[in-house]
Amino acid sequence: MDTIKLSRRDFKDKVLACWIGKNIGGTLGAPREGLCHTHALTYYEPLPDKAAPNDDLDLQLVWLKMLEDQGLDPSVRTFAEYWSRYGARYPWNEYGFFMRNFARGLRPPVAGCFENYFVDEMGSPIRSEIWACLHAADPQAAARMAWKDSAVDHAGGEGTYGEIFWAAVEAAAFVEQDPLVLIRLGLAMIPISSHLARAIREALWCFHNHLSWGQARERIHTQFGHIQPCNAVPNHGFTIIGWLYGNDFGDRLCKAVNCGYDTDCTGATLGSVLGILGGTAGIPDAWRKPVGDHITLHKFTGPCDPPKTLQELTDRMVALSEKAAASKNAIQFADQMKLPPDLRTRLFAADLAQQALKQDPQAGVELADGDEIWFHYGGEPVLWPGIGRKVAVTTPQSSDPEVNLEPPASWTCRREGPNSFWLQCDGPVADRNEIAVSLGHKRAVFIMLGPGEAKGVRAGANVEYCPTCKARVEACLCRQ
Repeated sequence: MDTIKLSRRDFKDKVLACWIGKNIGGTLGAPREGLCHTHALTYYEPLPDKAAPNDDLDLQLVWLKMLEDQGLDPSVRTFAEYWSRYGARYPWNEYGFFMRNFARGLRPPVAGCFENYFVDEMGSPIRSEIWACLHAADPQAAARMAWKDSAVDHAGGEGTYGEIFWAAVEAAAFVEQDPLVLIRLGLAMIPISSHLARAIREALWCFHNHLSWGQARERIHTQFGHIQPCNAVPNHGFTIIGWLYGNDFGDRLCKAVNCGYDTDCTGATLGSVLGILGGTAGIPDAWRKPVGDHITLHKFTGPCDPPKTLQELTDRMVALSEKAAASKNAIQFADQMKLPPDLRTRLFAADLAQQALKQDPQAGVELADGDEIWFHYGGEPVLWPGIGRKVAVTTPQSSDPEVNLEPPASWTCRREGPNSFWLQCDGPVADRNEIAVSLGHKRAVFIMLGPGEAKGVRAGANVEYCPTCKARVEACLCRQ
C-alpha cells in the first residue's frame, strides 16, 4: 500500500489557516448569534479590532492540554475529567447539563444525554478541528475521536453526528479539494437516517437543482428549522449552503452567516474548512487583519495553559499531529506531498466511525488502573421502586469478563451471566446509590439515581447560573 505523504510545510500552513478561519468566521457571526432571520452582511459589522471570545475555539484548547498531558487516545472518562476542571463554569445548554449530571455522579456517555434536552445542538460540532488536525488525511480516525468528544455532552444526539461529519470532512480536506467529494465523505461517516444528514442532503439537492441561495436557505429553514437557534440540524444545512453557493472566502462566510440561527458557529466551522483547503494564502488580508493572531479566551474557560496566539496553537498542534502520524503505516510527513491513486477510496473508509457509533450511550465509563470499565444501565440511569432492571458490565480488555457487583444492601442482586445482573429494590430508592463493580483487583463505582433525582427538567430550560457573572452557580466567578 502506497503511503500518503503530507508536506510538513504545507500542513503547518493549513493548520494555521484552519485556526485563522475559525476566528474570522466566529467573529463575523458572533453579533448575530441566535437571530433566526436572514441577514445581509458583506463584511464584518461592526468592524472588530481583535477576535471575539468563542467557546468554539476555547473548548478545543482544553482538549489540547488533555492530549499533551494524557496522550493521543484518552478515554471518554478523561474527556469528562478535563471538562470538569476547565469547562465547569459554562452554564449554556448541553454544557451545563453535562456538568449537572457529572456532579450527580453520572459518567459519560450517559452523563451527556440524561435529562439533557440539548443533545441535538451545536456545542460539539464546533469542536471538530482539533481531531482533523490530529488525524490529517485519516477521516475515520478523526471521526472516532469526535465521537469521544461529543459523548461528553451530546451522547446519542444529532450533535454527535455533526462533530463526526466535520472532523472527517476537515481531516480529508488536507488532501482533497473537491467540496462535493468532501461532503459525501462526511455523510458516509454518519447514519443515513439522521436528521442532520437529511438537512445536508437537502442543501445538496438545492444546489444541484439550481435553486438560488435564498431559496435554498428557505427550504432548510422551512423543512428543518427549529425553535432553538443552536440546533445542529438546520445550522449544518446553512453551513453547506455558504460553502457551495459562495463565490470566494468572504462571500462563503457571509452567505453561511446570513442564513441566521447559530451564526458564530456556522461561520467559524466554515472558516476552518476554507482555511484548511486554501491555506493562509487563501485568506484575504482584509479578513485576517481585523482579528489578528491573538487568542481571546472566554471568561468561563479555566486556566488550561492556553496558547496565547494562533501561531503557538499551530506549533503545539503540529507536534501532536507528528506523533499521531508516527504510529501509522499509511500516513507520514515528508518534504513534499505525495498521494496514492486510491486516495479517495481510503478516505471514505468508515470502519472506526461506525464502530464508535455502535457504543452504548446509556452507559457510564470509569477508569480502573488505566483500563475502561463500562456500566450499561439498560435504559435511563434510574431505578424505580418495585421495577427490576437488567444491567451489564463490559471492558475493552475482555470480551467476557468475570464481574462482581455490589449494590446497596437493601437491593436484590441476581447474577444473570458472567457480566450481567438483575437489580431490584422494593422499598424506597435513595436519590443517589453507589454500585461497586469489581473485575479481579480492579474496582470502579457507578451511580444509580432514584426517583428523587430524576424529576426531569423542562424542555428548553437551562441550568441555574449566577445573575451577576452568568457562570454556573456551582462554579460562580463572583466567589473567586
